Amino acid sequence: MVKQISAKLLLLFAIILCGSAISFGQSGAVTGVVLDMSDGMPLPGASVVIKGTTIGTVTDINGKFSLNVEPNTTLVVSYVGYTTQELLTEPGAVLKFTMQSEATGLSELVVIGYGTQKKKDATGSVTPIGTEDFNKGQITDAVNLMSGKVAGVQIISAGGAPGANAQVRIRGGSSLSANNDPLWVIDGVPVDNDGISGARSKTNTLNPNDIETMTVLKDASATAIYGSRASNGVIIITTKKGKAGSPLKLEYNGNFTLYTPTKTIDVLDSDEMVEQMNLKYPGQTDMLGVWYDPNGNSVSYQNLPDNPEAAGYVQKMYNTNWQDEIFTNAFGTDNYISATGAAKHMPYRVSLGYSLQNGILMNDQFQRTTGAFSLTPSFLEDHLTVGLNGQGTYITNEFADNGAIGAAFQFDPTKPVTDATSPYGGYWAWLQANGNPVDQATRNPVALLNLRSDQSKVKGFVGSALFNYKVHGFEDLKLTLNLGMDYSNSDGTIDVPSYAAWEYNPETGGGVDNYYEQEKKNSLLDFYMTYTKYVESIKSNFDVMVGYSWQNFWRKNYSVNSDINHTPSVTDTIDDQTESYLVSFFGRFNYTFNDKYLVTFTLRDDGTSRFSPDTRWGLFPSVALAWKINQEGFLIDSKTISQLKLRLGWGITGQQNIGQGDYPYLARYTYSQINAQYQLGNLYYYTLRAEGYDANIKWEETTTWNVGIDYGFAADRYYGSLDFYYRETDDLLNFIPVPAGSNLTNYLLTNVGNMTNKGVEFSVFTRPIVKEDLMWEIGFNATYNKNEITKLTSAADSAYLGVQTGGISGGVGNFIQIQSVGFPANSFFVLEQVYDEDGYPIEGMYVDRNGDGMITDDDKYHYKKPASDFYFGINSMIDWKNWQFAFSGRANFGNYVYNNVAAENGVYERLYRPEGPYLGNVASYVFETNFTTPQYTSDYFIQDASFFKMDYISLSYVFRELGNSKLNLRVSGTVNNAFTITQYDGLDPEITNGIDGNLYPRPRAYVLGINLQF
Repeated sequence: MVKQISAKLLLLFAIILCGSAISFGQSGAVTGVVLDMSDGMPLPGASVVIKGTTIGTVTDINGKFSLNVEPNTTLVVSYVGYTTQELLTEPGAVLKFTMQSEATGLSELVVIGYGTQKKKDATGSVTPIGTEDFNKGQITDAVNLMSGKVAGVQIISAGGAPGANAQVRIRGGSSLSANNDPLWVIDGVPVDNDGISGARSKTNTLNPNDIETMTVLKDASATAIYGSRASNGVIIITTKKGKAGSPLKLEYNGNFTLYTPTKTIDVLDSDEMVEQMNLKYPGQTDMLGVWYDPNGNSVSYQNLPDNPEAAGYVQKMYNTNWQDEIFTNAFGTDNYISATGAAKHMPYRVSLGYSLQNGILMNDQFQRTTGAFSLTPSFLEDHLTVGLNGQGTYITNEFADNGAIGAAFQFDPTKPVTDATSPYGGYWAWLQANGNPVDQATRNPVALLNLRSDQSKVKGFVGSALFNYKVHGFEDLKLTLNLGMDYSNSDGTIDVPSYAAWEYNPETGGGVDNYYEQEKKNSLLDFYMTYTKYVESIKSNFDVMVGYSWQNFWRKNYSVNSDINHTPSVTDTIDDQTESYLVSFFGRFNYTFNDKYLVTFTLRDDGTSRFSPDTRWGLFPSVALAWKINQEGFLIDSKTISQLKLRLGWGITGQQNIGQGDYPYLARYTYSQINAQYQLGNLYYYTLRAEGYDANIKWEETTTWNVGIDYGFAADRYYGSLDFYYRETDDLLNFIPVPAGSNLTNYLLTNVGNMTNKGVEFSVFTRPIVKEDLMWEIGFNATYNKNEITKLTSAADSAYLGVQTGGISGGVGNFIQIQSVGFPANSFFVLEQVYDEDGYPIEGMYVDRNGDGMITDDDKYHYKKPASDFYFGINSMIDWKNWQFAFSGRANFGNYVYNNVAAENGVYERLYRPEGPYLGNVASYVFETNFTTPQYTSDYFIQDASFFKMDYISLSYVFRELGNSKLNLRVSGTVNNAFTITQYDGLDPEITNGIDGNLYPRPRAYVLGINLQF
């Protein structure tokens, strides 16, 4: 009330002051509205002031204002948390200000490790994006908010399953065997990178609607403050919070989505199947379709009389499109409400969200309920500020059996989905003459989905309590205590009835009755002191921070995998708990001279319980220099260049998340699994297996050099950055062969090897058009990255080819990739295909590369790799009056994919399988190769998967002050995964590991969005 009265008095005072000018006809009122750029909604309480004076007003609840001005008056509009704007105006003008979050402007605050900093003062490679930059439409996983938006960051979803996990790579992976994911920090809490049992993704436990900013720390000078956890970059998430003095704001967001399949694999239909069987296997055509006896009962082809037609038996052909049977249109909805405001000195925000997403694969579903709160009060005349934040999640999943996707490519199309006489759930199945299922046969895809129940429940909470105290009498010193918790509890069941053909076992009863549960606690304590002082006499600013961090990771797992009857010989029980600790001392020193020259030095000393006392502690330093060239005399008055900063950085980061448990340096024994039990009488006993270990194992270390330029032109109407980087990882964790008898295994995980990533990043953001009713924004970023393994053994060994990796479907123990010195990680390792004069591959004929007259593994060569050489992202937004049109797309070039679907299913021998016997379908790729048998290691199947994807296209309209109320409504229509341009002929060119093996298709989503603000 006081603020409203003050605003009215201020407005009245401004009118009185301008009265004389009005009488001469030289002044007049300007009116306008101040809006949030991210959603077009009004900003009540924004300050509108005539530049150089105290004359002004504040916006009302609808973001509107009116103010008397002289000709050629400059208005300054400001709002807490947003970039200040200035505009030259005239009396009578009608204005619209769209305010941008401080997270994006070059001169505004960005979140860094253990604090904030003006971006113009940042010496490292730091990229923040805020709500106005996030991708639009149906976004379930927070990761996908920034897909394609940040140079040097690649995000690839694992597939189209609802809530599917996404792979995030910052400047390429820095490891071969350890984790390559970035460190995630949510409201000051570094969360556990390991997944949660029963959860599709760690990051989909956070509601994207609760996120205010996501800040990516890329080079070592920015990430080294996180030491041993930061070799793959850091992503800092800041959730939305209330603002002091803001009135109550209620908001509802609703998305209603239709998901549709976009593409299927071209396989033989029934007629084509009959044709090919008559050509290739004419003696087996009795296996086609279904035979019925004179009484109408289905009969196995093995039990047919010698002349079935003469005996009145009928062979009926079906035409089943198995992909159509398992894929379907699906519906999803996302509903979210929030209340934001401030009660005296207590800014607050609370929210509640519910998401439902059904998969395009039958019986696949993701449901999530979230609740979040934020309280940010201040006490002791703002000397003590407190931040209490929490996000709680409850998720239920119904997992479809993804094996049904491959089965749909391979199952005989002449067979029906169901068979009324089938004892196996009423679903048609390949049977032996005795009526038992054929063990080797492809399973009925629909049965795989309908006879399997795979469900989970996940409860999670991430919260923090942050206390900042400016010391009374010594206000330059601030003490910070941060207490955090990352907790999850999950359980799940997998049930398959004993009558499911693939789980049938007449001896034990068969079926599946699995149960698992997990509990995880990640506890955090940070304490640090920050001293900030500007010394006018020497034009120097000092910012010093020192701190201590303690973090404990505790996990407990329990599971029982068994059949329906819990038969001892097939029952496997796991009951274990483990924990690890990370203790750190860290510091940062920032120095600025004359607002031109900047120096940053950071140092972190990490100790982890995962390594032995001899290798436990690691020191991670970094140093960065920056020069604000635009502050020099020859540019300071430039009307063109508003920002020009040169950055140089060097630093070392580490990697202790090695994927080998919490005690990799200790000699240890592991309980055997089901297939390694020892039987005595009727009892079965688990054995203990000695594990290989390296007592001196330690973290990998990544050294990064970075040279960057931040630029801005025309008052930052055009701004961006250009970075050159070089990263070298030493002491790579690698599996190497060891002499027999020197350890407990033939291969040992140890620190041997080096790898480099070097590249260039470029980004630009511009507003080509800024007018009263029209604004156009364009953002573009591009990245080039080259990866190379430079060392894999302790001593140079030219005969050592490397470590095979990249297991593929088909055959036993086949690999298609290798880690070798001098080549990119995960390079394909294949035979060179020979082609005929018409350009068709010749089956079984390859180039004898070593000239020994034989084709063996020695003729394999390194050919292409999964990672792209070059990728870019582009986005644009046009605001015209109450309309907004936006899109975002991205492209990859130089990425290759092994088409495992074509290699396995594009051969004629899959039509008739004598080991069953049974019939299978083949993909139409077979007509391109004419292969009879699989050629798994042919380079023919390594295909260019470069692509351009339009992630979303969106159009929205804002209805303001509906029915003369304070209610504003935004209605939007969005298409996610709008289209893909590529020459790759598989389902999708975007594959996380470069091996396309029955990918869950990414659906197209049509989204109706509603946003209400009051």
